[in-house]
Amino acid sequence: MQVLLNTDHHTDGGHEMADHLSVVVKDAVAQFGEHVTKVVAYIADENGSAKATPDDIQCTLEARLVGHDPVVVKDRAGSAHQAIAGAASKLKRAVATVLAKQHPRQTQQRGADAAD
Repeated sequence: MQVLLNTDHHTDGGHEMADHLSVVVKDAVAQFGEHVTKVVAYIADENGSAKATPDDIQCTLEARLVGHDPVVVKDRAGSAHQAIAGAASKLKRAVATVLAKQHPRQTQQRGADAAD
């Protein structure tokens, strides 16, 4: 699975941030295996260089699923790391919902196996 990072001019888009994003996203959607082919992240500082607010960093994650429309989620937080974590959590739930609609019994069984 590819994990790509796009940032605005006010947000760190270096290797450390890309590595962090990749680890968090892959951990969140690992259970879906080959169903997720790519995740593109867009991280932006909504206020730019203006006064900081508690939720001024937005992370948008767009997951590409085999045979489905892209799944898009957003989260806002005070830091990029927090926004990534929040968006990854939302992405996990959103992908699970999409795949459950396609194969409800198989997904329920997978969830039951994980709970054991």
